[in-house]
Amino acid sequence: MKLAEAKRGQRLYIAAIPNPTVRAQAIRFGIAEGAEVECYEKLPAGPVVVCKGKQEIAIGRKLAENIEVRPA
Repeated sequence: MKLAEAKRGQRLYIAAIPNPTVRAQAIRFGIAEGAEVECYEKLPAGPVVVCKGKQEIAIGRKLAENIEVRPA
């Protein structure tokens, strides 16, 4: 499942970020493979907002389509 497909309130583990460029961008946000996040908000045709700890991170839809997740 891709992060862009997550439902609001769903807790997820980052399973894989296969593209090295996307992986580098995600690491800059503090998100790496194995991290647990919660889908806080999903804006129509906009970013996916995830919570990691007390930090809220808005991830663009194109980037979210390249991040594989699994339910926590």
